[in-house]
Amino acid sequence: MTEPSHDPVQLRRAVASSFLGSVIEYYDFLLYATASAVVFDKVFFSSLDPLAATVASLGTFATGYLARPLGGVVFGHFGDLLGRKRMLLLTMSLMGVASFLIGLLPTYAQAGALAPIGLVLLRVVQGISVGGEWGGAVLMSAEHARTRRGLWAGFTNAGAPCGMVLSTAAMSGTGAIVGQEAFLDWGWRIPFLLSIALLAVGLFVRLKVEETPVFRAVRDTGRRRVPVLDVFRKHPRVLALGVGVGLAAFVAQSTLTTFVVAYGVQEGHPRQSVLNALTISSACAVVGILGWSAASDRFGRRPVVVAGALAMAVYGFLLFPLVATGNGLLLVLALVLGQGVLHPMMYGPLAALYAELFSTENRYTGASLGYQLAGLGAGFAPLLFAELRRGPGTAAISWIIAAFCVLTVVCVLALKETSRQDLSGGAVPETAS
Repeated sequence: MTEPSHDPVQLRRAVASSFLGSVIEYYDFLLYATASAVVFDKVFFSSLDPLAATVASLGTFATGYLARPLGGVVFGHFGDLLGRKRMLLLTMSLMGVASFLIGLLPTYAQAGALAPIGLVLLRVVQGISVGGEWGGAVLMSAEHARTRRGLWAGFTNAGAPCGMVLSTAAMSGTGAIVGQEAFLDWGWRIPFLLSIALLAVGLFVRLKVEETPVFRAVRDTGRRRVPVLDVFRKHPRVLALGVGVGLAAFVAQSTLTTFVVAYGVQEGHPRQSVLNALTISSACAVVGILGWSAASDRFGRRPVVVAGALAMAVYGFLLFPLVATGNGLLLVLALVLGQGVLHPMMYGPLAALYAELFSTENRYTGASLGYQLAGLGAGFAPLLFAELRRGPGTAAISWIIAAFCVLTVVCVLALKETSRQDLSGGAVPETAS
């Protein structure tokens, strides 16, 4: 296999494309998260009582996460065989069209049960799309990079909170312009319909990026393989540990960006105040993710992720009392500290870490599958926490968050440090020394 050459111009294009693609994908995906917390319970589940409607709405939110591993397997398989770029063009197109169609769906009052059914189906398409997007976007940056891989790959993860900023700003801005009544009637559709314009911009940028040199070197060998079988046969323990590494980050992410939105409104905070706090904390998260990703290049992935998981385990017991005070400033503080500082310590380094766990021949499949299986924690946590709030209360939720953080620490320590791994070679050894 020839030594891959790395073009700095293509690296910049790849990073820009991965970041923008992630922004667009997560704008669409997380727009649904915000809508499920503040709109869909009234629009698509209006026949249920308020708490049951919230649970049902968050349940449809969870279906997107259920579909993400499927997207990771399908697009990862073909991305390892045919190339990263082709799959990324397809995933972005699927997401943009699905989100646009959500903006055209009839409500429960207009179409009865067909409305939530259509919502769930389009949410599944969103999940499949984002399941295939993340792995390819990370590899486009990581495999083009020679140094500072954590930082460059971290731009993909930074796109998620940036997409959240855009989605919450779109929701809150639309609500402020058209008013509460019109927003629930038709205004909520506008942010979804804007997806088609974002899709056009994203495709234009992504078409300018070349395939990664690392993949081209492997493709030129002409070896036939089945990447998903290779992952399960050669790297089952690494895959399992990788899932455990990401679980706490995803549980914390959905707690801070979805469950706390609904919880804050139910605790008496104005909906607009909660969305504003979420927008501010998401903007801080972009900086936090890039900062901690860069730190993982210097100090290693393991120390940064472990420190973040331990800090989040403690913070989970402070989060809900801060929100429940009803004080707007404390609400902002709670979300900024959680989403903007502590969560990025776990989440930022994950992009490079997952890429470094697998060999080039099955890296798209392995990284995507590990990341998206861990992502199931984000899909089910708000649903579980909404049910727990009806019974034991928020104390039980804090203990669950802490338990996932401990699991992440154990799994990280079971893996060797990956920050010095050569991506043109084989996979990192499975166990720590």
